[in-house]
Amino acid sequence: MVAIGTSTGKIILMGEHAVVYGQPAIAMPFSAVQITAEVRKEGQALSVSCDFYQGLVHEMPKIWESLKHAIRFSLYRIGAPTDPAIHIEISSTIPAERGMGSSAAVATAVARALFSFYQRPLSDEDLWDIVQTSEKIAHGNPSGIDATTVTGTGPVFFIKGQAIEPVDLSLDAYLVVADTGKTGNTLEAITDVALLYQGRSEVESWVQAIGDLTYRARDYLVHNQAALLGQVMNQAHTHLQNLGVSDESLDRLVEIARATGALGAKLTGGGRGGCMIALANTKEEAKEIAQALAGAGASQTWTQYLGE
Repeated sequence: MVAIGTSTGKIILMGEHAVVYGQPAIAMPFSAVQITAEVRKEGQALSVSCDFYQGLVHEMPKIWESLKHAIRFSLYRIGAPTDPAIHIEISSTIPAERGMGSSAAVATAVARALFSFYQRPLSDEDLWDIVQTSEKIAHGNPSGIDATTVTGTGPVFFIKGQAIEPVDLSLDAYLVVADTGKTGNTLEAITDVALLYQGRSEVESWVQAIGDLTYRARDYLVHNQAALLGQVMNQAHTHLQNLGVSDESLDRLVEIARATGALGAKLTGGGRGGCMIALANTKEEAKEIAQALAGAGASQTWTQYLGE
């Protein structure tokens, strides 16, 4: 028997960095990138293969402890043996360290595959616990937004310390995502913003402005106002530049997207590399923007329709 589990990546649409200071953020599943886990009976002991490791689970290096936990905790919740003779093969199109939720997605795919293999129903509560505890190992003190987004089907509105709310998406537009090819450094960016926040009075107003734009963005998503959403995306990027979390690679792709007809464009995630996003009215315009970004040096581009 072979069992398969999948998960999408995720994109932060609005609210990066400001979310740390009590402002809202909007994140959404991004199905253009995915992780697939395949479980089959094989060998003498529990083993795994993926892009970064191939071998026995109990011999995995500590750096991959979050994946080991997702496997072990899933087996515990299932009531399966701790070292069964099965093999887990993981394949991914989610680039690592780009703010696209790869660690949460792999935990989700693995849990779904293992529960399917053992023919056990996987409750939302079990899936949340498996993914969120794995995220704690990977990131220390995660907000829960990655775990919620990659296990769900639609955008979410998040404020630190409050219940995560679904967003009733109704937007006839396309999102283009482009990878600068440069690994982001979220922790460094967050630390630098914190120092800036303590030292300059205007920083609080920039953070507040990003929060205000995020509230507006939620309304535009719900009421199919793509042009207005594009405007607040542009404004948010300016504030993120002021916070020092953009860089030349991101700014260049943002400028090219706008020059090619994007309704709006901004960085997504922690910044200092990683990915940017652009909003397009039509599939054809999205294709033109993606081609322009690729021609300008983006290592990868993806497009997703936002209407459904």
